[in-house]
Formats: sequence, C-alpha cells, structure tokens
Amino acid sequence: MSGNGKILVIGGGISGMTAAIEASEAGCDVVLVEKNPYLGGRVAQMNQYFPKLCPPSCGLEINLRRIRTSPSIRCLTTAEVEKIAGGPGSYQVTVRQQPRGVNNKCTACGACVEACPVERPNQYNLGMDTTKAIYLPFEMAYPVQFAIDGEACTGSECGKCVEACPYQAIDLEMKAETIEIEVQAVIWATGWEPYDASQIDGLGFGTYPNVINNLMMERLASLDGPTAGKIQRPGDEKEITSVAFVQCAGSRDENYQKHCSGVCCMGSLKQTRYVRDQYPDAEIHVFYIDIRSPGRLEDFYAAVQEDEKVHFIKGKAAKITEESPGGDLLVEAEDTLSGRRITQKVNLVVLATGLVPTDAAISIEGGELQRDEHGFLTADQPMAGLLGAGCAKRPVDVAACVRDATGAALKALQNCVK
Repeated sequence: MSGNGKILVIGGGISGMTAAIEASEAGCDVVLVEKNPYLGGRVAQMNQYFPKLCPPSCGLEINLRRIRTSPSIRCLTTAEVEKIAGGPGSYQVTVRQQPRGVNNKCTACGACVEACPVERPNQYNLGMDTTKAIYLPFEMAYPVQFAIDGEACTGSECGKCVEACPYQAIDLEMKAETIEIEVQAVIWATGWEPYDASQIDGLGFGTYPNVINNLMMERLASLDGPTAGKIQRPGDEKEITSVAFVQCAGSRDENYQKHCSGVCCMGSLKQTRYVRDQYPDAEIHVFYIDIRSPGRLEDFYAAVQEDEKVHFIKGKAAKITEESPGGDLLVEAEDTLSGRRITQKVNLVVLATGLVPTDAAISIEGGELQRDEHGFLTADQPMAGLLGAGCAKRPVDVAACVRDATGAALKALQNCVK
C-alpha cells in the first residue's frame, strides 16, 4: 500500500484508464471498476483517430501495459458500483462483481470456443455478427481471459466448454461477489453511448438494414470488425458506390437531444477517408447543418473538401426511404444554400448520432450526483472528492479525455494526502 490513500475510478475506457494510471504513478492506490469483461471502452471499438488517421491499438497497448505492471492498480471487470456511503475523505463503496465463468488459469487457447454450440450477438461489434457464448471480447482484450455470457450459456446442462478446457479454467458454478472498499475520492469515467437513432422519426434506423450509425461504421472499417475491415452494405453484403453521411442525427433538435456533441463532424470527415481508401470512385454526400472542426482540425476539413467526389449539402436530412426492400436508399433534404429540395440516391447511409452520457445508477448516501440539462456531470457535486472525467462531463474527443482525466486524477489526489 502506498500510504497516500485510495481512489475509486468507475469506468475502464480511455478516461478511466488514464485517471487510474496517473493517480497510481503519483503514489496512490487505485481500484478500477469496469462493467464489461475488458478495459478500453469506446476507444477499443474505433478504427482510427482523427486527424492523423492512426489506429488506437498502439496507445491502448501502452496504457494496458502500464496498468498490467502496476502494483497499485486493482482492476475489477464485470463489476458495477452499487452504493457509495460516507463522506469526503472516507467513502464506503459497495461493488457487485458478476461471475465471469472463467478463472485466472485461462490461457486464451480457444479450445472452449470450438466446443461451444451456442451463438450470441456480438456486442463489441454492435450485433453485426455473432460469437459463441464463451468468447474473447477482442484480440487485444485485457484481461486476456475468456468470458461467458450468462444469458446465452445453458450452463451445466451443456458443459462442453468444461470438457474441452485442458487447464480447468472454466467454472460454471462461479457466483456473483459483493466487494466493500473504502476510498478517499471517486472519479466517474463512465463514458458515453451513441444516441438511439431508432427514436428518430423518418430516418429508418433499425428498419432499413443499410442505414447504420457512425459507431457501426467504425466497426465495419476495423480489421477486427464483422467484415474484417471491408465496408459493405449490411443488407446484402454488396460493395458500395455511393454513401451519405447524415450529420446531427437526433442532435441539436428540440425533439431528441438539444446539445451538439462536437466530435461527430470530425468523425464523419474521418469516415469519408475510410470509404475513399476502399472505393476510389465512390460518390460521398455529407448532409450537414454546420461543420465544426475547431483549431488545427480545420486543415483536415479543408483536405476532405478538395476531394471532388465528396459533396457537401448544407441541409438536414428530413426523410430516408428504401427504393426497394434491403436495397438503395433515398435521402430527402433541402439544400439551404440553393433553396432546392433534393432527393439523393445512395447505397448506404451513415447517421452521425451524438454522444449520450452513460447512466450509472449508483445510490449515493448524502445526495445525488448533479447533472446539467443534457445529463452530463457538473463541476458542483454534493460532496468533495466526487469527480467527473472525460465524456461523463461533456462530449469530447480522445485527446481531450486524456487531458481531462489527468486533471481529475490530480484533484482526486488532493483528497488522498494524509
């Protein structure tokens, strides 16, 4: 033990990992709680960062190595915080850890997968493919340890994975565990979810298979995605010759979410490069209200504008329909610069859905967390030492998450010095 107290970090994405690493390397003990069976959060699902278009795997690998080799960080995956009691400098935290079904003897050999007869939707790929009920979330997953989907697995009625495992690493009788922890500060790094585009009238998400959201596009373009990096239409697996990016899908809208997520424009501009790399002759149409590319990111926007096959239409898409079942799509909008109503036929539509803060239902003795009108954590919390970080506070890109999480770690440390 460091002697400088202990910090709880809720969420194992880029903000949570950064906060945990920085606090631990400054001499504090850290408990990192993540509800998924792996660390990495949304960053792990990304294909490339903007504006450099480099993969996130290198940065993740460095952070995971720092966590793996740190004697001051305790990682609890498949776990969620249920309750926080006490007060500043002495918070009593109750954590509920769900059974993984696989113990530390696992070598990730994969024999269990070959034996498992049950398929499940792959949540990591947003349901666009399947895995077995016992699975490794993704190639770089940490812990490097398989997990069992308790809802899909039939348990001891099957038991084929137990028979196939040569290391006795599978425990189908593993139970949930309640863990009590005392900490001096808590950092919320609970991240974000994509806005549910099926709630938006007229855009066809969830109804038309060739209307996808921007996170699904990241997975389609990723080598470890459902199509091994090949961008194709989900409806019929055909190559594409045209695609529409629909900005502000559900954002900046009184009927859905009022706020601008700030990063969606750059995300779509980045994804035009994904399309161009695979389909040099594809026609790309970007329907937008405003393109927001602050500071140094303006150069990236200017470079995309030079592509003669990328067409920018200043107008919010009003309606999307199918030309034929599972086929091409018709995007209707008003071009506000020309005053014309247009209907654009494309093979694929990508909705740039905004960021919604992940709702972590945690009981806090002494007051509820304070949130703004959009659901993000505010700077003013009911007690000292309760801190937000990254996208739990506001929609920001990865670089801003890292900076913000470092600042949150510093503030947390000030509550831990004895």
